[in-house]
Amino acid sequence: MSEPHATGTTGADATENWESLNEPIAWRPTDAYLETSRLLRFMRRHGIADYPTLLQRANDDPAWFWDAVSDDLGLVWRRPYTQVMDTSGGIPWTRWYVGGQMNYVETALDQHARGPNAHKTALIWEGEDGAVMKLTYAELEGLTNQAANALHALGVGKGDRVGVYMPMVPETVAATLACGKLGAIFTPIFSGYGAEAIATRLQDSGAKVLITADGFYRRGKIVPMKATADAAVRDAPSVEHTLVVRRVGAASQTPWDSDRDRWWDELIPVQSAACETLTTDGEDPYMLIYTSGTTGRPKGALHTHDGFPVKGAQDMAHCFDVQPDDTLFWLTDMGWMMGPWAVSGTLMLGATLVIYEGTPDYPAPDRLWALAERHEVTVMGVAPTVIRSLMTHGDEMVRQHDLSALRVLGASGEPWNSAPWHWFFEVVGGGRAPIINYSGGTEVSGGIVACTTITPIKPCSFAGPVPGMAADVVDDNGQSVHGQVGELVIRQPWPGMTRGFWQDAARYEAAYWQRFPGMWTHGDWAVVDGDGFWYILGRSDDTIKVAGKRLGPAEVESAAVTHPAVSEAAAIGAPHPIKGETVVVFVVLRPGVEPSDALRDEIKAEVVKALGPALKPESVLFVTQIPKTRNGKVLRRLIRARHLGKSDLGDLSSLESPDALEAIAQAR
Repeated sequence: MSEPHATGTTGADATENWESLNEPIAWRPTDAYLETSRLLRFMRRHGIADYPTLLQRANDDPAWFWDAVSDDLGLVWRRPYTQVMDTSGGIPWTRWYVGGQMNYVETALDQHARGPNAHKTALIWEGEDGAVMKLTYAELEGLTNQAANALHALGVGKGDRVGVYMPMVPETVAATLACGKLGAIFTPIFSGYGAEAIATRLQDSGAKVLITADGFYRRGKIVPMKATADAAVRDAPSVEHTLVVRRVGAASQTPWDSDRDRWWDELIPVQSAACETLTTDGEDPYMLIYTSGTTGRPKGALHTHDGFPVKGAQDMAHCFDVQPDDTLFWLTDMGWMMGPWAVSGTLMLGATLVIYEGTPDYPAPDRLWALAERHEVTVMGVAPTVIRSLMTHGDEMVRQHDLSALRVLGASGEPWNSAPWHWFFEVVGGGRAPIINYSGGTEVSGGIVACTTITPIKPCSFAGPVPGMAADVVDDNGQSVHGQVGELVIRQPWPGMTRGFWQDAARYEAAYWQRFPGMWTHGDWAVVDGDGFWYILGRSDDTIKVAGKRLGPAEVESAAVTHPAVSEAAAIGAPHPIKGETVVVFVVLRPGVEPSDALRDEIKAEVVKALGPALKPESVLFVTQIPKTRNGKVLRRLIRARHLGKSDLGDLSSLESPDALEAIAQAR
């Protein structure tokens, strides 16, 4: 557990609000988890007796820790680094593994494909239509090399940007690795984006090539991609070529520019399956990934070979305990950070990665559980929102499948509430597999706080900071607080921190380093309980403040979904002439339940029961769906703006369904 922090003086009025989330310990590590733990082996190798001591030593001496991580992960260096970290340019611009030459593809692919793992399965793909493909490390290397040679033939070289607007198919993995081999910078783009959002990213990055597909399957229907890509490219003059994967085979219906477009299945097979990985400096960029801003254009987070892949692999090893014989599946899209995270981290650890093209409930609500059984998934990650949706279909949908291979469950994207957490733990995990709760961000390259397989777990909580992340909770003056709600900050640099925003250094510094100089401010409310467990309570810019009482929307939502009629909930603050703000809750009811005034009052009563009468919702509004990103994050900023009738809604590119936003406007 974490040691207690010093007590602060602010936020005391909010402390009582999160205590409804605080439950007894639900899982403790068994001997089986302790005996195989990578993290425990790491600690013993360095003479560290317990988890708090590890966290403290890593915080006190980050250079020691990240040097030890390089050895622990077996990173392949063509030229050893001479200095672990260099802060001479200021903490926000720390340079890592100075002097070292490292291309992450050599660790993730080359060493395995040319060694004893050559014939081990590296990648398993399942399409929504039931198609399955498996590639060994040697086969994945061959496909990656052919893709790299094809990109080179199209003029792609070191430092060039390549847009990857693709569904989750094997070619997507090969394309991202191929960019790394060439020293190019790949820009992942969410497969559900419209032309404007794609064009914005292509324009900002100055992409030279766009890799896309003719389409993909979603809920049994073909979603065309090429026409959308063409519309985006028309507004992105830097794009010289489009490389198109034939996924759905609708060639006759695919718009085509013979001067610009190339079919993947015509260009790739004629390329050599041999391609040497380019020597790159560890600090050379390998990925430019965009994260939506509250207003204005999206932010391009720049990540390096020795940054994002290293941090992601370390999180997998130390928090999720991913071993070489594990099979990892995370429900995500390549356009969200968990896509690149799953690819680089899983392969760097020599494990097997499962990717899936479709939705979690098609053709039936047991699709994920069937997939996990079919491919003997051992580590499985989803967003809490997905669990909230799937649990409404009942336990039998899970129990008809053999999930005995599952040994670790993962969750990220949104704060939990109690009932879905317990359902995931008890029904899916059988009460034996720990839920590794994981929270961080795109600019962080993974987690700030997490659970581990060697520490006890309370429902909805985190064991504490991820090793190597000097996280803290502070008051408005930047002073540590314990047992009180405060801002989540990071007091030391780490390799996974973005190397700024693309061509906008000032925006990067303003976004993360201005609030508390010298500390990364992440924008989340957090609290540490009396036993040292951490809780994330939602985005600080989503915070509701009622008559001086500050609370996170997750607290309200958690209370609302305790009502048996409620499937999902989203809470916002709305202006109030006396209280400053008042609570408004949007709820999705379970199938077969009809809205009524009586039901509205019952839901309000549940919130009062959990949070007290002072925080009683002013309104409970019934909707058919809640605006989210495709990976399950609730877009409270958009909910609030639409509910208040604002004309400028800011960046809409991450919104999965415009209909959900319209439902907010019509809610009564």
